[in-house]
Amino acid sequence: MKNIVLVGNPNTGKTTLFNSLTRGHEHVGNWHGVTVEEKVGQFQFENQKFSVVDLPGIYSLSPLSFEEKVAVEYLNRASAELVVNICDASNLGRNLYLTLSLIERGLNVLLVVNQIDKRPICKVDYGKLERLLGVRVVHLNADNKKDIEGLKGEITKLLGAGKPSATPPHGCADLPADCASSFNQAKKLLQERGVPYEEQAYYAIKLLEDDEEAKAKFKVEMAFGQCEKIAGWRYDKIDKILAQTCTKNQRVYGKSKLDKIFLNRALALPIFLGLLCLVFYLTFFSFGGWLSDCLSGFIELVFNPAKTFIANVYGTQSWVYSLFADALFGGVGAIVSFLPQVALLFFFLSLLEDSGYLARVAFVFDDLLSRVGLSGKGVYTLLMGFGCSTTAVLTARNMEDKNSKIKTALLTPYMSCSAKFPIYAVLGGVFFGANNLFVIVGLYLLGVAVAILLSWVLEKSVLKSKAQSFILEFPPYRMISPKRTLSVLWQNVRLFLSRVGTLIVAMNVVVWVLSNFTITFKFVGNSGVSMLETLGRILAPIFTPLGFASWGLVSALLAGLVAKEVIVSSVAMFAGGQTLASALFTAGSAVYLGSGGAVLSYLAFCLLYAPCLASVGVLIKEIGGKWTAIGIAIQLAVAYAVSFVVYTTSLALSAFGWWATLISLFALAVIVASGVLIAKRIKGKRLCPYSSKCKKSCNKKR
Repeated sequence: MKNIVLVGNPNTGKTTLFNSLTRGHEHVGNWHGVTVEEKVGQFQFENQKFSVVDLPGIYSLSPLSFEEKVAVEYLNRASAELVVNICDASNLGRNLYLTLSLIERGLNVLLVVNQIDKRPICKVDYGKLERLLGVRVVHLNADNKKDIEGLKGEITKLLGAGKPSATPPHGCADLPADCASSFNQAKKLLQERGVPYEEQAYYAIKLLEDDEEAKAKFKVEMAFGQCEKIAGWRYDKIDKILAQTCTKNQRVYGKSKLDKIFLNRALALPIFLGLLCLVFYLTFFSFGGWLSDCLSGFIELVFNPAKTFIANVYGTQSWVYSLFADALFGGVGAIVSFLPQVALLFFFLSLLEDSGYLARVAFVFDDLLSRVGLSGKGVYTLLMGFGCSTTAVLTARNMEDKNSKIKTALLTPYMSCSAKFPIYAVLGGVFFGANNLFVIVGLYLLGVAVAILLSWVLEKSVLKSKAQSFILEFPPYRMISPKRTLSVLWQNVRLFLSRVGTLIVAMNVVVWVLSNFTITFKFVGNSGVSMLETLGRILAPIFTPLGFASWGLVSALLAGLVAKEVIVSSVAMFAGGQTLASALFTAGSAVYLGSGGAVLSYLAFCLLYAPCLASVGVLIKEIGGKWTAIGIAIQLAVAYAVSFVVYTTSLALSAFGWWATLISLFALAVIVASGVLIAKRIKGKRLCPYSSKCKKSCNKKR
């Protein structure tokens, strides 16, 4: 089997090419961390098998972040027979910097120029580009099947011919004169360290760039300090190559009239919030609500004959009927009815991502988050948290600063993942009707606000971040690819259905058993206390200050630790044959809430309390058991505090009205701020005569 490696800058279509070659379904995104470790696939062409490795996106062979280190280490340790370097036709100048580095490394390179846009900014003479670089050049569209078949043929030819013996013209022979002596000195040093002759030139260049990995590998402490000259040397080459091969069109890549609107300081945030509201309105109310009602009616139509048949055989009071009617048909049906809304949400997110807008959103929030100790890379992780916390936490591993990685991973579960919005839609919809749109948007923003505040606290206390390198690339605004959008949509729908068909069904059955059998394992029926009710009643008083003390609601929270979707099915199951609206309003029912304030409090707690078990497992793997335990403890405390504030504020509003409540909250804030200010002043006066920092500042003033 032949081994192929895909290498390229982020956002050049590398993962799209990997999917097209292997018919895989890796996620395609416009930000860091989408590919955080090498992905392996296979394809067959002309009776030959090929193994393809998709490496994380990199800009050079001098790694600055985790994903770059993964890629460079793989290239250094693996014996790839062919390196397929993907460049974007609309950003060829910068992409060729990595190409020249790969050629310097002595690798067998096939340059693939991915022409995504029909009218790229530069018309390229690919034949001349191939001659100037000394490597095979293929241009294609990574989504086009015919182009992919042609690429497979080129790969087969190149691997059949073996690695070219001739040294490409852009190796290390034309270094500037003022670098030549240092280059020879570095080569001599490497020769003394026993480095093979064919690798000496490449690593000599790395030493001239003061590459930390190369210096550590060969135990070189000397600082050559010629990184800027080497970078300038490469860019001079690129300019000369492009001058001979490219004819530019009028359009300028990376700039658009739309950016004057979407990146405007005054308009960027309102536009984002407006789009968010529009997405939620279409998803949860207008079109999405109609589709959900249709599916719910269809599910009921399908399940009713089965329920009637089981009732005729066993009776409505038997445990068999209860298992099917409540745990399977009722609980699972309540979740499946939200399938259209899940699909619509991911569809709209895919549209925003593929259009190039979400990368702009990251830029808009970058400045704000950097002030509270989050790296720009953390923006991507938090944005991905709106989809799934489990996969989002994995993207935090691309941060080189340990504290930033821990902090970002801990904050990701505060984002409102797709598993939580059925909770908002069901419970909020019962109480607030059409106004539930504002409740849902408020909950999403509440998660972001709490994460930002907690990040600031951690930054000022135990997890201070170091400065990190961050390159943010704006993809051009593009027309949406129906194929890619439908592929992303299908993957998320399939994942949702697989969770419903496996984990949620299994968890519903477990919850049903616990809620329908006593400790002595007797079926409860119309009398007796179940195991889950016993536990729920023990824990319920803890939540009385939050406005919800019904054992069913507390038990649903326990079930939600496995998967947040189970909360909805559990609440539906505990309704005990009543409609959900009736059960939530009936005093004494297992899921009684009774007031809008209690509903908001419960929804806020569902948003902020401990993550699901899958996320916990990933957190342990990425940041360790200690910080995972601390993070869960903080989440529980924050969820309790926020829910208490929400419920107490709602009681105050109902008792005293808006103005009196706002004035009271402002007065409380003044008291807290005054206490903090006085504490700082007292601390400063105590430190003044003795503090080393104070002495230094006093000496400077003198």
